[in-house]
Parts: sequence; C-alpha cells; structure tokens
Amino acid sequence: MVKRPMRLAALCWLGLGVVPVAVADALTDEALALLNGAQGRAAYALLEPRESERAGEVGYDFLLGLAALEIGENTRAVFALERVLALEPNHIRARAEIARAYLALGEVETARQEFENVQRQGVPADVSLTLERYIALARRRESGDTASVNGYVEAQVGYDSNVNAGPNRSSITFPSGFSIPLPADIKANEDGFGQLGAGANARLPLHTGIALLAGLSGSYRGNFEKAQFDLGSVDGNLGLVFSAGKNVVTVMGQGGQVTVDGARYRNVVGLTGQWQYNLDARNQLSVFGQYAELNYLTNRARDVDRYLGGASYAYLWRDGAVGFASAYLVQEKPEARNLKQYEFDGYGARLGGRLGFGQQLIAFGSLSYERRDHSRNQANEVRRQDDQYGALIGVNYALARDWTLTPQLALTYNKSNLELNDYHREVVSLAIRREF
Repeated sequence: MVKRPMRLAALCWLGLGVVPVAVADALTDEALALLNGAQGRAAYALLEPRESERAGEVGYDFLLGLAALEIGENTRAVFALERVLALEPNHIRARAEIARAYLALGEVETARQEFENVQRQGVPADVSLTLERYIALARRRESGDTASVNGYVEAQVGYDSNVNAGPNRSSITFPSGFSIPLPADIKANEDGFGQLGAGANARLPLHTGIALLAGLSGSYRGNFEKAQFDLGSVDGNLGLVFSAGKNVVTVMGQGGQVTVDGARYRNVVGLTGQWQYNLDARNQLSVFGQYAELNYLTNRARDVDRYLGGASYAYLWRDGAVGFASAYLVQEKPEARNLKQYEFDGYGARLGGRLGFGQQLIAFGSLSYERRDHSRNQANEVRRQDDQYGALIGVNYALARDWTLTPQLALTYNKSNLELNDYHREVVSLAIRREF
C-alpha cells in the first residue's frame, strides 16, 4: 500500500478508499502528488511512457486511468482501469472511475450499470447520494433518443429594501444647488413580498447530435403593501442544440413579457447563441452572444435594441465544487435616434461557484460588476455613468427527493454620477421548490 494515507484520502473522488500500489516507488509517488495537486496533464505525461513495462500493476494502472480521465483521454482511461478490475474485481474506486469514463464516452447504459454496481456494495450515505446523481444523469442521457419533459414549481417569501430600484434619498440636488423632493413612488420603497413561479422544458431529438429544445416559465411577485410595484413575467424559448464530440452549440429564439401592477410594461424578443467546448472532464469554455429588442409599452420612446457578447470558463474540483468566471460587452441603442440618453456601452464580469457540505447542503455564491457609459442627449446634459456591483449568497437544502429549500441574500449597489440613478438594494428570501 502507498505510504501517504492523508494525501490519498484527499485524492479520492468519492471517498471510496485508497489507491493500492504493489510497491511504492518514485514514479507512483510523484504521479500521486501531481494528481493531488490538480496537475492531471503532468501526471499523465509522467506515467504514459512507462505503460508498456508497468501495465498490469494495479497501483500504476489506476493512477494512469485517473490521469487519463482528468485530461479527457477517456478511452485510455477505460483500458487502464479495465486492467485494474481484471485483477481486482472488487476495487470500488476503479469501478466508479471507469463508470465516469464510460459516461464521458457516451456509453451511458454501461456507465449506469457500473454506478449501480458500486452503490450496491454498501458505500457511505454521502457517497450513495453522489452516485444517485450520476445514475440520474446517465438515465437522462439514456433517454436522449426519446422526447423528454421536465419542470418545476416554486413558492417564495422575502423582504426587499427597494422594490422599485429607486434612489435611497428623499430629494435630489441639481448642479445649480437647487433641490426638489422626490415623489413617494420614485424614491426607494421597502416591502415584504410573496412570489409564485413555474416552468417546463422539453427536448425532442431530431437526428444524431441534433435536438429541438423548448421552454416556458412564468412568475408573479406580489408585495405586501406596495401593490403598484407588483411584478409578473412570462418567458418562452425555442431552439436547437447541436452536439459533436467536445462541442455543444445552442441557438435559441426567446420572447417574454413583464407586467407591473397587472399592466403590460415591457415586451422582449431576441436570439441567443452559445458554443460550449469541454476541454476535459473538469474544464469547460463557452462563448455566447445575444440580441434582444426591448419594447416599453407605456413609453415607446424608451424602446432599445440590446447586444451582448462574452465568454465564460468553469472548473470542477475533485470534491465536486464548481467555480466559474465570465466577462462580456453590452450595448443598448434606442430605436429613436434623437434619444441618446437611453443609449449606453458597457462591460461586465461575474465570478461564482458552489460547494457541497454533506449529503443535503450545497452553498452557492457570486460576485458581479457592470460598467455603463451613457451618451449625451441633444440638450448636452451631464453624461450618465453607472458602476453596478452585485453579490449573491445562499444554500440549497435537499428536504427530500426533488424538494429543495433555498434561503438566499442578494445585494445590489448602483453607483451613478446622477443622484436619480444612484441606489442600493438588499433582498432576502426563502424559496421552496419541487422539480419533476
């Protein structure tokens, strides 16, 4: 056995035991250290040249299979892990890893069977929960050749310190020094709220690697006292997804409507596209773009065309934690060319992630920033500039199968050089969600 149990325990993906190595040596020790340091490519480069002479050693083959899986060499991972299982059929960790390799190769039925074999061998409860998620994923992929539908319903209660995103002041002062009081519905209004939402998504395979996607969702948020700011929304999308190897391309048409106090406020129609590239089992890159036409039904002078484009990166750690980062450029152009005050160019970024604690709890959070530089209007007024900061933190608690309880806190601070657009907002909420 390897002589570094603490390092091995840190390496275990499912906590299914340590890596047996017939004779600990410099090669396997170094490879193990590299894997433990999330350097899968370096570990594979170290191990692969020695395969012809060391194939058949359980410890060596397991480390080679793990390194190959880390960098997306899934076929090589299967070959190495099969050698492990040929010598030690009850090697639970190797069976779990080969199931992951089969899943990555698209052999979903075999992957599901292997995950179920591991689960039947009496693993700890938290490991069993992780296996159930992989089994569910395999089953979803198994049904990829048939139509599928899934959805959710959600109820939420909370408190919002600024339901109308108004300035947190009672008056504004002009450059001349003259001040005027703000009407009650313009300045920030705080209130409690309740919200109901539901949605459904459908997938219809059309051909190998091509599927039709459709979705519909809606929500209604009623404030306890400030009913004039009650919000409703309905959104729909229809598009295609193309999958080939490590590439996934999605093109979607979208439409939606927002209501305020029961009256139609804004319509949106647009088109989005995304190219996702899976570098390996743990790294993912995406490039995305969006065009949307925003029509304000109560003030058509505000109608704008919105353009957005950017890129994102996501990483999956060995313990299941996920981190992501994205950056983008954004622009809005008014349809009425003489209303330059509604035109802006901007850019933004977002960081976030999630981390599991035990069997039922997943913590999540994100930070965001967006800069918007508005154009001057014909009156040559002060050019508006906004810096908007955001933070979100919360947890998903699994009450039971398909039931989730989510408390969260969202913070927004819009720093503007114009007092009327300078505000902060804090929203705390508790949601219960049922997925089906």
